[in-house]
Amino acid sequence: MENEAMDKDKKTILIVDDEQHIVDILVYNLQKEGYNTLQANDGLTAVDIALSKKPDLILLDIMLPKMDGLAVCKRIRHTLNVPILMLTAKDEEIDKILGLELGADDYVTKPFSVRELMARIKANLRKAEVSLEEVEEKTEMANKIVVGDLTLDLDKFEVQVKGEVVDLTLREFEVLKYLASQPGQVITREVLLEKVWGYEYYGDIRTVDVTVRRIREKIEKDTSAPKILITKRGVGYYISAR
Repeated sequence: MENEAMDKDKKTILIVDDEQHIVDILVYNLQKEGYNTLQANDGLTAVDIALSKKPDLILLDIMLPKMDGLAVCKRIRHTLNVPILMLTAKDEEIDKILGLELGADDYVTKPFSVRELMARIKANLRKAEVSLEEVEEKTEMANKIVVGDLTLDLDKFEVQVKGEVVDLTLREFEVLKYLASQPGQVITREVLLEKVWGYEYYGDIRTVDVTVRRIREKIEKDTSAPKILITKRGVGYYISAR
């Protein structure tokens, strides 16, 4: 289902939730903030709308009829690289939401504050715009970051460890790029949340911790004794300069 009048100058957000009263609240608030809205009440419809309409951001509930939100996220990710914010009633679902194979950008736990959700939406849209500009911008700067065994190709969004390509989601790549661009410097979770996710006040630092853990599972030989992405206990993370 979509609005009768879609303004091409406005960002479009797809709302996917089987609870119509939640959809209605979100439609009202998003339109008041100046967004176009699309909506779906089940997973299969969500995939169809997402792939045909290509929204700028997707709000995706986990518990859906016909196809659950995690499967929807996985399907959409094969084709679209748009911000996906998962809505979940279970706080412990964060591992799945930000998991290796899914690559959701963010999550909000129900019941959620509309004000917080709007802040997350704006931050993720802003970050997506910045990432797109970086891809499109042609510069003469060095397009690789090399730190020890770690190589990041900024043109291809590709990471190699000892010459072997490692498959990261865009958000994981952005985290690693930010850390690798200043090797040896400890970056706090709060700074990562602001610089990579794009929000300062409404973020959950567990999002950072889970993403870092997922990166380690891909780039470290032994995650219990990491040699590349190091934790400074009680402070944050850094990339070893050695």
